[in-house]
Amino acid sequence: MAGDDLNAPLGFARESGLITAPVVRDLPWGAFALGGMGILGASLVAFMIVTDDGAGGYPRVVTPIEYVSPPKQIRVPDMPESRDDVTASVSTARRALGNQVETESGVKVVRRGGGDAPGALIIRIPDEIGVQLAPAPDRRLVEKGTHGPLPKIGADGARPSEVYARPLIMPTNMRAGAPRIAIVVGGMGLSQTATSGAIDKLPAAVTLAFAPYGSDLAQQAATARTAGHEILLQSPMEGFDKDAGGARALLTDASAAKTIDTLHWQMSRFPGYVGVTNFLGARFTTSQNALSPVMREIGDRGLLFFDDGSSPQSLAPTVAAAAGVSASRADVVIDASQRAEDIEAALQRLEKLAREKGTAIGMASGLPQTVERIARFTQGLEQRGVALVPLTAVIAPASRTSAR
Repeated sequence: MAGDDLNAPLGFARESGLITAPVVRDLPWGAFALGGMGILGASLVAFMIVTDDGAGGYPRVVTPIEYVSPPKQIRVPDMPESRDDVTASVSTARRALGNQVETESGVKVVRRGGGDAPGALIIRIPDEIGVQLAPAPDRRLVEKGTHGPLPKIGADGARPSEVYARPLIMPTNMRAGAPRIAIVVGGMGLSQTATSGAIDKLPAAVTLAFAPYGSDLAQQAATARTAGHEILLQSPMEGFDKDAGGARALLTDASAAKTIDTLHWQMSRFPGYVGVTNFLGARFTTSQNALSPVMREIGDRGLLFFDDGSSPQSLAPTVAAAAGVSASRADVVIDASQRAEDIEAALQRLEKLAREKGTAIGMASGLPQTVERIARFTQGLEQRGVALVPLTAVIAPASRTSAR
């Protein structure tokens, strides 16, 4: 259809030929006909003047046609190449040159040594550009288990801890070497209201941990990842109260086979997590015999481990290192006390540690009052020169590679 046709009022047909009137040959009928036509024409003109209707009173629709260039899309890399600063990047065959990315999107790419190599370690990206995590589940990283799908290391070496991670996105005005804070908020999935509140209110760089007991876990976990949060599986483990962890908790007196079967049930509840963290576990994490097969299984499946810091006697970081698992421990439990002043003090301590050590990790529950205070605390971090980053950006790397 021609451009003029697109912008013409609807209901008006365009003809290619001219319409010619018959020649009036007989008078006085011709004069009467011409006079009648003149009267009719005058009436129509008068009608249009009165109604200000250029269409002669017929219904019409005039639609302006606007051509808008679509916004540029930034695709977050799927496969990692480095664990230093980027937790997800595409493979070499699919990766665009860094210079092209900078030119077309306004992204500032900071490369190791300042070179022009396309592999970037730190991505600096304008705030208005969103981050899309790699889809989950990734077929390469799934195997069939007794209780459902389980994560695994792909045949090409791809690891869930890297593929499903959130990239490290540094604010454009953040100086190199700025202190970094990672915050993990647990208890997700147990309450849909609390989970939705945490997803909506917390910055996307906050890592969320889902317990395996909730309903509709796969959908809630997917919603969190769509919002940009990387996620963890919160594994119930035996505490000093043996029944506190629930019917599917890992127990110190269970056989290794039973423990792994229970762990597989937990792992099959939803996809897309980068690793495992303990849910309770004050007793279980102090038993090397009980913990060792769990850490080996976690490492063999390409996952990381995060100790929530709730038990000072936990052996988890030591056992994880022996099993070749990337692991870290929380430096501060943010809401060990639910008093508002204690939570504020814990957050200030977390920031102080980050400035002293370069990085610091906080752990918190998903209670609404805690979420509100974390949200307020993180709002001013960038202005104070501190970067909020996902857990995978600060997790301690494994000392050796474990392969399934």
